[in-house]
Amino acid sequence: MDETTKPTQTRGRDRADTLRLFWIFLKAGTFTFAGGLAMLPLIQKDVIDKYRMMDEETFLDYAALSQTLPGIIALNCAVFVGKKVAGMVGALAAGFGTILPAFVLMLVATVLVDSIPRTETVERVFAGVRSASAALILYSAIKLGKKSFQKLFSVVLILLSFVIVLFFRVSAFWVILGAAAAGLAVKLAKPGDDPGAKSGGKGGEAG
Repeated sequence: MDETTKPTQTRGRDRADTLRLFWIFLKAGTFTFAGGLAMLPLIQKDVIDKYRMMDEETFLDYAALSQTLPGIIALNCAVFVGKKVAGMVGALAAGFGTILPAFVLMLVATVLVDSIPRTETVERVFAGVRSASAALILYSAIKLGKKSFQKLFSVVLILLSFVIVLFFRVSAFWVILGAAAAGLAVKLAKPGDDPGAKSGGKGGEAG
């Protein structure tokens, strides 16, 4: 292959990925009504299954990190996925695609909210939207939980967090912070897990 064609092909592929990212997150932001968790299944289907932009494990890591950090879950996820796929331009495209529907729809809702009749038909429409959104959130929880349920420590942490939030009404912020501290403590308590230390030891023996 001619070397001069490689940069052109790379730019074309990056441009295509950028446009796809914008479209993926624009669709997810337009057709989901319960926030970031409800958007994750739609994003995952396109990013992983349809376009194969990254593997499932990486996406689930980004999804979990998006919920841990402050801010909007969907926007956090968009920035992580966009940066991974197409650099900063991809992060901007995915982020803009995420916030554009919300911005437009909020403007429309602000104007029309008082003029929408609260009839039984409208109430049933909202009930249907809530039900579908709850199903999408449950699907996201199952997908995110698959990786965590592989280790006993993670299972105990999941159940303990659930009990604390449900029965003791502790803020999710403190639960997430405590879970992060517990994970770090377990990591630090395990001796010999540092690959650099191991490689350094081998080098010393070889010398």
